[in-house]
Amino acid sequence: MPDINYEIIKEVGTLSTNPTGWEKKLKLISWLGRDAKYDIRDWAPDGEKMGKGITLTAEELKALKELLADYNEF
Repeated sequence: MPDINYEIIKEVGTLSTNPTGWEKKLKLISWLGRDAKYDIRDWAPDGEKMGKGITLTAEELKALKELLADYNEF
């Protein structure tokens, strides 16, 4: 499998940590030299490995924030 070229622009924060030390993080990442997008995925403790995740544009992240602000199930 070829290496995936990415650049972490900003680490926004950690959402959770599992017992093995992997952390689910929100980061701003540029994938393959493209415009940066917000990214939620699991990262190994050393930051070298990653799990599957989801990427969101700034507009999608804003829409998610608004949806969660109105969500009353918590």
